[in-house]
Parts: sequence; C-alpha cells; structure tokens
Amino acid sequence: MIEPFNDEYFMKKAFAEAIQAFEKGEVPVGAVVVSGQKIIARAHNLTETLNDVTAHAEMQAITAAANFLGGKYLNDCTLYVTLEPCVMCAGALGWSQIGKVVFGASDEKRGYKKYASKAIHPKTEIIGGILASECSELIQEFFKGKR
Repeated sequence: MIEPFNDEYFMKKAFAEAIQAFEKGEVPVGAVVVSGQKIIARAHNLTETLNDVTAHAEMQAITAAANFLGGKYLNDCTLYVTLEPCVMCAGALGWSQIGKVVFGASDEKRGYKKYASKAIHPKTEIIGGILASECSELIQEFFKGKR
C-alpha cells in the first residue's frame, strides 16, 4: 500500500507555497511544517513584501509552527522546504531542534552545507533531493525573468 502522506506529498505542499511566492515576485521558496502527519504551518518567502531580509520561508514557517504548538522547540516536527536552507535558516532550525528537514533543490551558492554544515542540530535528520528538478526549475525560471 502506498503511504499517502510521504515526503513527496508534503514537498508538493511546500512547492505550492513556492508558486505563491513566484506569483508575488518573491524568490520562489516555499515551506511547510508537519507534526503527526498534519501540516501545522505554511509559508513562503516574503523578503520583498515585508522589506525584511530575514523573512525567508523557513523563518516564517518556524515562527508559525512554534506559535501553533505554544513552544519554541520543534523536536517532533518535519520542515519541508523547496530549497536547501541558507546559513541563517539552518541556525534557526538548529535552535528549534527540529526533528527532520527535507529539502528539494540544493543551493550550491548559498546553502548551509557549503558554509555551516554543523549549524543544524546534530539529532536532526536531513533528506535532500525530494522533487529537486521541479524546485530547481522554478527558481531558474524566476531568475531568468530577472536577468
């Protein structure tokens, strides 16, 4: 039997958030936080909308999930995000002690793995490459339109 709520299922939900960002002229990164097979937070980049360099999808999702749970630790949660987190987001994820991070496309230029691979909590499980081509293509399409 196929598990309906798997990593690909939730990454598609994050991808839908990335589409919303794209439509708003934001860098198209989307995120969802899942707890107990239920989405408890949805977010996408809002750096242009809020005029705030810290308003990345992950940061918005962490805050929303913590507010939903009523606490700052996300040990029993999974973050699905369409792009590998940057150093800032990895640090925040580390402080949240999130249980698992699943990302789509790798970020060779600004991803945390290149600059701060130990920023995320040591107990956090990391999975990359889920819907990587779709996530990467959306970002490439966005920046092609900017150049």
